[in-house]
Amino acid sequence: MDTQLLEKTARELVAAGKGILAADESNGTMSNRLEAVGVSASPDTRNAYRANLFSTNGYEKYISGVILFDETIRQKMPDGRNIPDALTSLGVYPGIKVDTGAKDLANHAGEKITEGLDGLRDRCEEYFSMGARFAKWRAVIEIGDGKPSTACISTNAHALARYASICQEQGLVPIIEPEVIMAGDHDAQTCYDITSSILSATFEECRIQGVHIPGALLKPNMIIAGTSCSEQITRSEVAEMTVDCLTKNVPHNLPGIVFLSGGQSDEDATAHLNLMNEMDIIHPWQLSYSFGRALLANALKTWATGDNEGSQSVFLHRSRMNSLARTGDWSSELENK
Repeated sequence: MDTQLLEKTARELVAAGKGILAADESNGTMSNRLEAVGVSASPDTRNAYRANLFSTNGYEKYISGVILFDETIRQKMPDGRNIPDALTSLGVYPGIKVDTGAKDLANHAGEKITEGLDGLRDRCEEYFSMGARFAKWRAVIEIGDGKPSTACISTNAHALARYASICQEQGLVPIIEPEVIMAGDHDAQTCYDITSSILSATFEECRIQGVHIPGALLKPNMIIAGTSCSEQITRSEVAEMTVDCLTKNVPHNLPGIVFLSGGQSDEDATAHLNLMNEMDIIHPWQLSYSFGRALLANALKTWATGDNEGSQSVFLHRSRMNSLARTGDWSSELENK
C-alpha cells in the first residue's frame, strides 16, 4: 500500500473550493434519465452527453475529480482522447464506481446488500492502469418497518471496509458511501440515530480490516427528515445535526467528507453545505461535495434540447455555487447572477 500516494490523492480531491462530480450512473439509470428528457438511449448518446460535460471550459476550477462508470472510462472524447486522459490533462482525477449494485439481503425482506467484492482486486488493478485514482462503493440503508436490521448494518459495513482495503492495496482512494435513504416518514432524529449506527459500524470494520483512514474519503447523507415526514427541519438544523453526527462518529484523521445530495433540490444541497462551512468552528475534515443530480439535472435537460453550450453553462454555474459553499460564501442571491 502506497500510503503517501493515497493521502496525496485524498487531500487533492478535497482541495479548497473543489468537489467531486458523480457521473457514475449505471447504463440503465443513465438510459432512463436520457429517455425521460426525450433522448434515445444508447452508448453513443450516453457518451455524447458526458463528453459534452467534460468539455466545459473552466470546470476544473470547481471539480477535483469525476466518478465514472465502467462504460464511460472506456469511451473517448470527440477529439479521440480517452476520457480518463482528457480529465487528467486538466488536473481532474478520474474515479470509478466499482460495486455491482445493491441486491436483496438474504432473509431480510426489503433490505439490500451491495455486491461486487468478487473479482474486485483485478478490476481495481485494471482501472488503475486506465488512469483511475479513486473509487466509489455505495451501500443503501432504508428506514421503516423495522429497517434497518442489525444484519443490514453489519453486512454493509463489512463490505464497505473490504472494498476500501482492496482499493487501497491497488492504489485507489476509496470513497466510502453508506447512504441512509431520504424516502420514508421517519423524522430527523431517527435519521441521525441510524446514520450514527452505520457510520460507527463502518469505521469499526475499517479499523479491524486495516483501512488507512488518511487515504480515504467518506460520502454520507446529510441528516434530513424523511420525504413524507410531516415534521421537516430547517436548513440550519440540518447543518447542525449533520455536523454533530459526523463529529461523534467519523475519525478526525479522515481528510474529507464529500456529501451526496440524496434527492435534495439543487439549492437545498448547496445551502446545507454552505451553512456547515460557515459555522464558527474548525471542522477536523474538509467538508465538500460529490453531487450527481444536484450538479447535473438541469444541465441534462438543457443538453436534451440540443444546446450544448447552454448545458455546459448550467453545469458550470452549479459547480461554482457549490464551490462557494465550500467556504461559506454562497447566498441565494448569487443563484440568479
